[in-house]
Amino acid sequence: MAIISSLLLQPLSVPTPTLQNNRNHRFRIGLTPPPRNSLRANHAPIGKPANLSKDYKLSWLQELKHAFQPQLSNQNLDADDEEDNEFFQELVDMQCVDNVRMLIVDAVQTAKAGHSGMPLGMAEVGYILYRHVMRYNPRNPKWFNRDRFVLSAGHGCLLQYICLHLAGFQSVQLEDLQRLCKLGSRTPGHPENVVTDGIEVTTAPLGKSVANAVGLALAEAHSAARFNKPDAVIVDHRTFCIMGDGCVMEGISHEAASLAAHWKLNKLTLIYDDNLNTIDGATSLAFSEDISARFKALGWNTITVDDTHNDMEAIKNALLSAFRETEKPTFIREGTSKAHHGTFDEKDVKKMRRKVNWSDREPFHVIPMIYREMQIQTEYGERMEKEWHSRLCYYQTKYPQEFVEFKILLDGGLLPGWESSLPKFPTSDPVDATQGYSEKCLNQLAKVLPGLIRGSADLATSNKAYLHGHEDFSQPNSPWGCNIRYGVREHAMAGISNGIALRGSGLIPFAATFLVFSDYMKNSIRLSALSHAGVIYIMTHDSIGLGEDGPTHQPAVEQLAGLRAVPRLLVFWPADGNETAGAYKVVVANRNVPSLIALSRQKVAANLEGTSRASVEIGGYIVSDNSEDKLPDIILIGTGSELCLCEESAKMLRVWFH
Repeated sequence: MAIISSLLLQPLSVPTPTLQNNRNHRFRIGLTPPPRNSLRANHAPIGKPANLSKDYKLSWLQELKHAFQPQLSNQNLDADDEEDNEFFQELVDMQCVDNVRMLIVDAVQTAKAGHSGMPLGMAEVGYILYRHVMRYNPRNPKWFNRDRFVLSAGHGCLLQYICLHLAGFQSVQLEDLQRLCKLGSRTPGHPENVVTDGIEVTTAPLGKSVANAVGLALAEAHSAARFNKPDAVIVDHRTFCIMGDGCVMEGISHEAASLAAHWKLNKLTLIYDDNLNTIDGATSLAFSEDISARFKALGWNTITVDDTHNDMEAIKNALLSAFRETEKPTFIREGTSKAHHGTFDEKDVKKMRRKVNWSDREPFHVIPMIYREMQIQTEYGERMEKEWHSRLCYYQTKYPQEFVEFKILLDGGLLPGWESSLPKFPTSDPVDATQGYSEKCLNQLAKVLPGLIRGSADLATSNKAYLHGHEDFSQPNSPWGCNIRYGVREHAMAGISNGIALRGSGLIPFAATFLVFSDYMKNSIRLSALSHAGVIYIMTHDSIGLGEDGPTHQPAVEQLAGLRAVPRLLVFWPADGNETAGAYKVVVANRNVPSLIALSRQKVAANLEGTSRASVEIGGYIVSDNSEDKLPDIILIGTGSELCLCEESAKMLRVWFH
């Protein structure tokens, strides 16, 4: 008779302003013109433009004459006129946004697929973020202190792809825009961080990435509190997120937004594309909530921008307000016009081209000067990265001990020999629940893994998932704390943990709750696998042995079966302390896949006879066998807390058969 421990299963643009009192203007996809002084060029943080050189203006003049019917005169080229600088930059920004919109139309028309509404409606916002606000370096997309951008409304990914291309990211060439939604392309129908450099998180199911953005912002606040010094700030990036009507309807966005305000994540900016339109029709069919009032009640800094199409200055001022906010995250309600959500026919395309003076352009045309315009911001990002490296060198000299820890985290967070810290459980140890053995493993690992950060959904005591000797994460009291209290928000916990894991800062998040509540989290767990996010899910109370709470809290067969079916998710159900330690060795070592450890509340042996810590990574192995190389009469397969039942049953059966 053979007994097999089976604990792992891994299936493996707007119209032109007037010139010189000439009020004639064109429409930009049906919109009205902004006032003459409505825009300013800037770098992050947002401010007025530097003087524009005459050469710069001359390089743009021909394109602007083509786009805008009123003729620009030589007096518009006075490089010393500050108002003229702002006005000229306004025209440049408009022309750039027009080009972005026409690339959207061409890509959707070519692919005969894709979601065009959100990209068309938010073209100004996307352009402003990438041209005037965010710090990034296309030559080093993984620069640690870059600003993060998350597109929770992932169906609008075409807007981000175009911005990445124009900004100079090698991951999105013009040919990639022409292959939108094609199998194997670098421009899939929703953003995937493992496919396209410049994409921070994989987004698709609406609302999930609002939680991802909160996780990114939390990780920044935590790292900044741990490492920044008054004379050496090495962590100070911001997180920007665009969400749509569907995102705010999903409950996870509310859970995550509540936590963001509670944690005072002031470097998080959430931009709401409120276009009053969903797939079934107007949002009024099923939605009448005042979202700004909701976020204000949660504790956010709330701003309303009524019409970015006609006043890009308004969204810039809103973003400037977000930069100035020191205690609250910022919510910007951006009231875009209704936009088409499908593909276009030839008549639609011709009409749009005519309205923006684009009729004589070939499909996928990019004005050469737009690349140079976007390069202004990317060169700014390159300078910021060089300055950051200079600060880091100073930091290394002035604060060598802190630098060593920071460098360990940048390199992945694993010290050589960390495995030796895992406790050993001899057979003489008193019996305990596997969640108790897990607690011992976690607290030993916390001594050698500086990036270990714990989270639990109001069950830290029940899950035995608390890092003793560490403070709770809280702003402003203890943002360096390594224990995160999520409250009763399982889904947000999973989404936020994904953001923490994907920030690239060496933090190793684990999220703990009851196994039966994994159903709340399933979609975000699946996204962990798709995103290669190394989150560790700790799921306790694994069976009917949990106690008297009844079937609503007792996991049935479908929980583990469903979780084990998720590709790239490592699922462990250890039988004793020995296998629990073995499971932690595997999950910590595998930083690019999520893992789940199911643990018992009832007590089991510390070291069940025949179990093997080293064999855990195999996924299943023989615990005991008395068949003497013959075909066994009976094979008992057990896993988790059920393995001891198999062992006792085998002993009884061997006596009876003997």
